[in-house]
Amino acid sequence: MSTLSDVAALAGVSISAVSRVLSNAPSSRVSGATRTRIEDAARELNYHPNFAARALKFSRTNVVALVVPDLTNAIFSELMRGVEETAAELGYMVLLARAESMQPAAATMARLVGEGRVDGVLVQVGDNTTTEDLAGILDGRVPAVLINSRREDHVGSVILPDEAGVAVAVDHLVRLGHTSIGLVNGLPTTDSAVRRRVGFESAMAAAGLPVNPDFVTSLGYDPQQGRRAMHVLGALPNGPTALVVANVNAALGLLVESRTLGIQVPGDLSIVAIHDAWTAENAWPPLTTVRMPLYELGRVSMAAIFDRIRSEEIDDIVVTEPGPELIVRLSTAAR
Repeated sequence: MSTLSDVAALAGVSISAVSRVLSNAPSSRVSGATRTRIEDAARELNYHPNFAARALKFSRTNVVALVVPDLTNAIFSELMRGVEETAAELGYMVLLARAESMQPAAATMARLVGEGRVDGVLVQVGDNTTTEDLAGILDGRVPAVLINSRREDHVGSVILPDEAGVAVAVDHLVRLGHTSIGLVNGLPTTDSAVRRRVGFESAMAAAGLPVNPDFVTSLGYDPQQGRRAMHVLGALPNGPTALVVANVNAALGLLVESRTLGIQVPGDLSIVAIHDAWTAENAWPPLTTVRMPLYELGRVSMAAIFDRIRSEEIDDIVVTEPGPELIVRLSTAAR
């Protein structure tokens, strides 16, 4: 196995210079040519850092935990890819954890931190995440960044432009001639659902359309809650002709229930879902969606936890580039 000394000898520089460059140390002040020479030498020798030794020296593991509600959720695949790719660039590894497997969260996080297994934690809050769970994670014993959720008592969140995403969906339906538009939203206690409700109301007002409270549900993001929402809306004597569904998973359940009720999509009801995933393209009919920057959300979140691990202050961040993108499929049609 190659060592720092081997890389330094091949590059013709000091061992300390190699160490600073390959660890992305802020104190690394070498020329571009020297940096390239060191990186080329490391690649040629197939050098890999000794993370165990580094952990002992710096009291760090170079591991972060990424906690998501459900590892099988198609929405999180792009998020995880963004986190993992950025982590690799920064010399970190990612420990994936499902929120439900970390109950009680306080005890689990205490063990991970107390045993020195992780340097920081990224948390994607789910519908079932309780205030007590978050308190156990955000108790200050380990650097933490919330993904797509904000709390008044915690500074350090990276969120999506949810209001803008819902506005794209509403605008698409309005352009198709729909005026009776409803919202199938997440739980009212979920931060992202609050932002999507605000975005929906603002976009409807901008289009000069009223919001009918009977056309708005706040039952949750999963397929079962989508089915429940469709059951409620389908029972209305004069229901909406179009829906913005705040999560593509709920939209899949909504499609199933609409077939059960004999409601034709898009003949009777047009549907636009927030988030794009392979499941949307393979549904029937394929779902029109608003693609949100989940990959970029993962990259920015990993960069934020890296800064926090190095004791740098971070602000709440909104990922605005690239902006929400409309993906038109067969679940929407002109009124």
